[in-house]
Amino acid sequence: MNFQESETVELKSAYVENIKKEILAFANTSGGKLYVGVQDTGTVTGLNNPDEIALKISNSVRDSIRPDLTMFIHYETIDVDGKKIVCVDVQRGTERPYYISKKGLRPEGVYIRQGYSSVPASASVIRRMIKETDGDHYEEMRSLQQNLTFTSARKEFSNRELTFGKIQMKTLGILNQDSIYTNLGLLLSDQCMHTIKAAVFQGTDQNTFKDRKEFSGSIFEQLNDVYDYIDMHNQTHSTYDKLYRIDARDYPEVAVREALLNLIVHREYSFRASSLVSIYDDRIEFTSIGGLLPGVTLDDIMLGISVCRNMKLANIFYRLELIEAYGTGIKKITHVYKSAGRKPQIETSDNAFKIILPNLNYIDKVEESENEYGGSEQKIINVIAAQGKITRREVEKLLNLSQTTSGRILKEMEQEHQITRSGRGRNTHYRLP
Repeated sequence: MNFQESETVELKSAYVENIKKEILAFANTSGGKLYVGVQDTGTVTGLNNPDEIALKISNSVRDSIRPDLTMFIHYETIDVDGKKIVCVDVQRGTERPYYISKKGLRPEGVYIRQGYSSVPASASVIRRMIKETDGDHYEEMRSLQQNLTFTSARKEFSNRELTFGKIQMKTLGILNQDSIYTNLGLLLSDQCMHTIKAAVFQGTDQNTFKDRKEFSGSIFEQLNDVYDYIDMHNQTHSTYDKLYRIDARDYPEVAVREALLNLIVHREYSFRASSLVSIYDDRIEFTSIGGLLPGVTLDDIMLGISVCRNMKLANIFYRLELIEAYGTGIKKITHVYKSAGRKPQIETSDNAFKIILPNLNYIDKVEESENEYGGSEQKIINVIAAQGKITRREVEKLLNLSQTTSGRILKEMEQEHQITRSGRGRNTHYRLP
């Protein structure tokens, strides 16, 4: 019987501690056979205690390699010219990548067969193996990072008086049945590598930055920190109706909350690009990675139909009462703006989803700008020409302006002799000269 090392054959003259590395590499690649008691040259030296060696290898595999690989390995003692050797027949495993438990799902813990040697797998090769065996569902795939902590997540669960132990982690999908952290666990952990970038711009374009910040950590931490950042820039403006002051924020808090939750829950996390929150004078834009799922249209979204990309993540947010039900967020945003007489916008591409919330208090700025060029004056003149006169209250409704701004426009038009005032007190009205 001739022995020669190859991509599927490894020779060892005796048992050594790192023999599990060779077995691991075979299981992660195309399978192979490991012969113990044979030198690299192919010379059979034999073993005095083959059964003991086979037991050592079996124990090492059981204790040191994850996931469980024992069902893919067969041990056999072979007699070659009166000398006994151990043959370890390793099949390609179905739960690749297999790794040394102390090293984790990292290149130093995952080995593959390359030529006649067993070498560390690159991160991209590890990700490809995970995708091949776990499928395309990002949440359920095993995380490359296994040293995870959950300070922010435990705080969120504690605030809702919910238990956050190992049993709950498995139920929610944070841990799989082999007690390995999934990508869902990575997202909720303090080590989450995905970030949200927020920026405030001067004016209505991106020519001038006023402020910018990147938020990292657990997505729970990002959710709270980004909301506080937006809230800090969500200004309150006051108008008066006679003696009563009316306060109105630039953006409805409900709309901001739902847009931010949509940004986090529905993004495509298999891409590393950051989500974006862009604050302009006239709008906020929430841009998340990942377009609409196949078969879903923008019209479907507006009708409240929701096909969730990250079902397990959405389920956790639902349990924490951060979202009420799937598909209600966009309808809430639309409803709150409808009552304010404005309309949010949604834009989609193959790889992005954007929600645009208009600044409710930017209306007066636009109207005042039009006033400088005669836009508002012309509207007033057109109404007077049609009905013979106009009152200040009618101007308020016509231009959707406050009492103070409407009075100022009429006074300027009167001073410029565009209109004349008649009557006194409540009977005051304006006509063309």
